[in-house]
Formats: sequence, C-alpha cells, structure tokens
Amino acid sequence: MNYNNAEFTASYGVFKQIPRSDRLEFAFAGHSNVGKSSLINKLLNRKTLARVSATPGKTSTINFFSVDNIYIVDLPGYGYAKVSQNEKKRWAELIEGYLHDDRDLALVFQLIDFRHKPTADDIMMINFLIDSEIPFVIVLTKADKLKKKEREARREAFRTEIPCADDITMIEFSAETGEGADELRSIIDDISAGEEE
Repeated sequence: MNYNNAEFTASYGVFKQIPRSDRLEFAFAGHSNVGKSSLINKLLNRKTLARVSATPGKTSTINFFSVDNIYIVDLPGYGYAKVSQNEKKRWAELIEGYLHDDRDLALVFQLIDFRHKPTADDIMMINFLIDSEIPFVIVLTKADKLKKKEREARREAFRTEIPCADDITMIEFSAETGEGADELRSIIDDISAGEEE
C-alpha cells in the first residue's frame, strides 16, 4: 500500500448522500479532540490532508480518503458538549447510519486518549462495536504526553475501564513521534492483502 498516494475523495454531512461501498473501508472513530485528524495525517504522511483544529467538534462530516484500492474514513468526533442538540443528533445519525449500513467495512480504529479514563461515550461506542460484531482495535492517542510510569498505570486501569479489554488489540500512538503508525499501517496492509487473495 503506497500511503503517499492518499487523496481526499469526498465529505458527506447526511448519511443518505454517501454512495454505496465499492472497496474496503477502514473507519476512524473517537471523541472530539482525541486526535483523529492528526492520526490520519501521520498515517498518510501528510501534514494537512485531514483538517486539524484546536477546536473540538470540527469534523462534522464523514470524510473519505482514497489510498490505492481502499478508503480511509474519518467519522465525526462524538461527545462535544458545545454543539446544539440538533447537530448532535445529526452526527449520531451519520455515525450510526454509516456503521449499520451494509458497507465493506474491514475495521474500525476506535481512538481513546491514553491520558484519561474512557468517557461514557467511548464505552458506549465500544459496546456498540462489540454488540454489532464490527471488528475494531483501540488506538491510545497522545502517548508522547505520558511518562513510562504513567503509561503503565493507564494500561493497568484500562483493563477494568474498558469492556473485554483483555480481548481487544490496543495500540499506543503518537502523532508527534509517529509511534504506532507503522503498526496501524501493517494492520491495514495485512487485511487488504488478505482480501485480495
């Protein structure tokens, strides 16, 4: 997979605008401001392909990026308090509509801020993925912000904070240092190669 070939394809603000799935899709989900856009940019070796903002709740559309024969799908961040109820409802319908649709969804990368206990919305999302039998891995973002001891403490805490934690692959990631990026790429490469075979 040549990640340098990544291109922005389209944005959709309403679920019914999204065309049918015609290739493997890898979706990225997470709380507002968890670092989804930064992660996607790091993964695709770009600085500004996915728009990064210091203001949470900026990604309010589903954004598709094509890389070779797959799509990287950036879902809107959930759980941002300072948007209207109508906007929250639209985001929820967009995310749920996408995840419940009959798409060629290979995997969801569920992002959680390594520094903090998962939010109620994170837990709801993880349970939704488990109940819907959608394959996913958890990406622990902002890993560079933690010292070694703090990481160990958070790893231990996640075992009780995250449902079925011992059965879930968790990858520690930093958009600053690039830690974890190769691991994420190799997961995508392996699944894509398996599909082609």
